[in-house]
Order: sequence, then structure tokens, then C-alpha cells
Amino acid sequence: MEITAGMVKDLREQTGAGMMDCKKALVDTNGNVEEAVKLLKEKGLAAVAKRAERATSEGHIFVRQVGNKIAVVELVCETDFVAKNEDFLASGEKILDEVFAKGYTEKNDELNNLLLDFATKTRENMSLSKLKVIEVPANASAGIYVHSDFKTAAVTIVEGSEADVVKTFARDCCMHLAAFTPAYIKQEDVPEAYINEQKEIFKAQMDADEKVASKPENVKEGILAGKIKKHLAEICFVDQMFVKDDKKSVSAKLAEVAKEAGAELKFGTIDLFMLGK
Repeated sequence: MEITAGMVKDLREQTGAGMMDCKKALVDTNGNVEEAVKLLKEKGLAAVAKRAERATSEGHIFVRQVGNKIAVVELVCETDFVAKNEDFLASGEKILDEVFAKGYTEKNDELNNLLLDFATKTRENMSLSKLKVIEVPANASAGIYVHSDFKTAAVTIVEGSEADVVKTFARDCCMHLAAFTPAYIKQEDVPEAYINEQKEIFKAQMDADEKVASKPENVKEGILAGKIKKHLAEICFVDQMFVKDDKKSVSAKLAEVAKEAGAELKFGTIDLFMLGK
């Protein structure tokens, strides 16, 4: 059967495969379009399988709120070119559609398969690497922020009020998380082993400083305690200086907002999402 340019063009539009691949598929299937589509998909799947071990350091984080639920989806791929592709982005939105339509809270084959067609077209390793659904409790304000590169996102819930000032604060907290990427939320979350390790590091630094090393032990203990306190304030979210007011800590700003809203506020869910982490 003669394979015309029109047949090749139609198959390419249908599958997204390259012109030469489409022509070969039509030749191999004697012009049977249905069989050619199947063949191209099988070849694409085989190519994707071969690349399954390749690094996926690019991607896109999607966040959407519907009612009292917030869904965060992370898709990863090999190249920035694919991460910005309209079909790749549409796949992320479709996954969010299904998450809300069917109440999914974990990754599953149905959601993974929504990426399959695009993966077979590009023959690039990609996957749904993360799915998290967060429920916003009653009488609470949720903040959402996605950085312009779509590789960092944050969700913050402040419980106790739905006032506009609280909603603004919740979103500002998200921007703070993205800007300062705290390792912990509060000091109680910091493992004892980590604190002990930092103490050893600071002790070594103090011993290397002749002026400090010559001081009495009780003075050195005070210096060490001060260094630990400062370090914890730098890595814990509630103790960091607030992104929009560097004269107040996050916890102090929370108290200020609570007074303005006339409510007792506390932090609920606080999540920072960074691509691949």
C-alpha cells in the first residue's frame, strides 16, 4: 500500500511522534492507522522503560484549592523543555482534576497513567513523584504560594479565624517559607542528635579562637549556649525574622495578627515543597 504524505501527517498529529517514525510505522503495518498508533505507542513505552533510570531533576509543582481541600502535585521529568511543555502542564492539571473528582489522597496507577501518553510521545523519563492532600479545618485560613519557577511551593494554615488579615498573613507565611526554607517549624522539632552535632562544631570553632579558648569554662558555656540559641532561631520557622517585618519573629507576628483579628490563633499545617525533595 502506498504511504502518502497526508497519511504520515495525520498520524503525526494523532500521536505526536516524529515524521520518520510515523512513516516507518505505517510501512510496517501496511498503512493500517490503528495498528500504526499501537506500534508507535509500544515503541514509545519501550523507550520510556529504557530511560527509567535517567535523572529527573526538572519538573513542575501544581497546587489547587477546592473548598476545604488543597492538593499539591509534583511531576518530574528530565529536561526543562519538557517541564514547560503544554501537554506536560495539562497532564498535571488533569491529575488534579481526578484527585478532586475521586477523592484520591495517594498516588495510584490511574493517576500515573495520565502521564503515559505524553511520556511515550517524548520518550522521556517522567513521573508523578508527589501527591499530598491537605484539609483546611473550620474557622481557619489557608495560604498558598507557588514560586515563579514552579519548583517551590508552600501551604500554611492558620487556625482560629477566617478574617482577611489572617488570610493575608497565612499567604505571607508561605512566601516566607519559600524565601528562607527553614529546616524545622519550631525548636521542639529539632532532633537532639542535630543539636549535639552543632555543639561539637561550635566548640571546635571556639577552641580554634585563642581569645575565646582562654576564657573561663562558665563563660565559654554561656557563649556556646548563645550560639546554639542563635542557630536554632535561624533554622526554625516560628523563630525566624518575618519576611515582611525583619524586626519581628514569625511567632511575634502571629501574636500581632491575632490581636488585630481579635482571635486566638495558632499554626496548623505548614508545608514547604521543593522539587525533588
